[in-house]
Amino acid sequence: MKKMVMLLVALGLAIGAGQGIAETAQKKKPDAVKKHKHVKKHVRRTALQETEGLALKSATALVMDQSTGAILFEKNPGAVLPIASITKLMTAMVALDAQPDMEEMLSISDEDVDTLRGTRSRLRVGTPLAREDMMHLALMSSENRAASALSRHYPGGREAFVAAMNFKAQELGLIQTHFDDPTGLTARNVSSARDLVKLVAAAHQYPLIRRFTTSTEYQVAVHGRAQLFRNTNSLVKSASWDIGLSKTGFINEAGKCLVMQAWLNKKPTIIVLLDSMGKSTRIGDANRIKRWVEHASAAQRLAAG
Repeated sequence: MKKMVMLLVALGLAIGAGQGIAETAQKKKPDAVKKHKHVKKHVRRTALQETEGLALKSATALVMDQSTGAILFEKNPGAVLPIASITKLMTAMVALDAQPDMEEMLSISDEDVDTLRGTRSRLRVGTPLAREDMMHLALMSSENRAASALSRHYPGGREAFVAAMNFKAQELGLIQTHFDDPTGLTARNVSSARDLVKLVAAAHQYPLIRRFTTSTEYQVAVHGRAQLFRNTNSLVKSASWDIGLSKTGFINEAGKCLVMQAWLNKKPTIIVLLDSMGKSTRIGDANRIKRWVEHASAAQRLAAG
């Protein structure tokens, strides 16, 4: 009998303990649920903040109000990266600084053929074109052979040309920039977004560079046959954009690159996008920037009104 009583007491204690554990669990459950909901709210809030801000897919970006120098947006602006054919803006400036005869006929030679990456060109060896046409194709269609020909026909040749590119970079205060060739085919041509906004601003001062980089297409005679070349930036023919300067670039090490001077909300704006890996990422990022600037301006007017 005594053993039976002791067993019942122990059983009661166990039941009570079990009830206590269950009650404790019930009390803690709401806290755990609250915590879980808090995390979900935090995730949603973070996503909302990113949506309200500007989330770009390019690894490096910078947006600057050209009239004031104010930085509107930046993402890894100091990263030093290969810039591919953005190089050709400097190529054009150096060529023009020499004040050459733009009607002088230049010829594509074996030295202009890309042996580094094997890129193709419709400008066959022996093709004669005026210097102006060479520059037009180098800037608008990113013609590597044309850019190379411009450097060969510089006083002192290509070596002097590349030295002049680096000297001009120093003059412009491009402290994170270096050039090794006039085309951008080498990954040793590097710069940063901070430097490239200065480069774009400087290039924008040249009327020919503005005109050639924003023309949608251009036709030249190559060995007696008309050849139509098109701009590598599809945005130049978009009615929703007012672009004053444009240059694209691509090599594997650089990804897709794009620099532009454009008018956004009636203000001159410089956009730099580097290392965009997707096929259309740089164009998508440019359009995202445009919508973001326009939305911010509209919100400011609404707040002020």
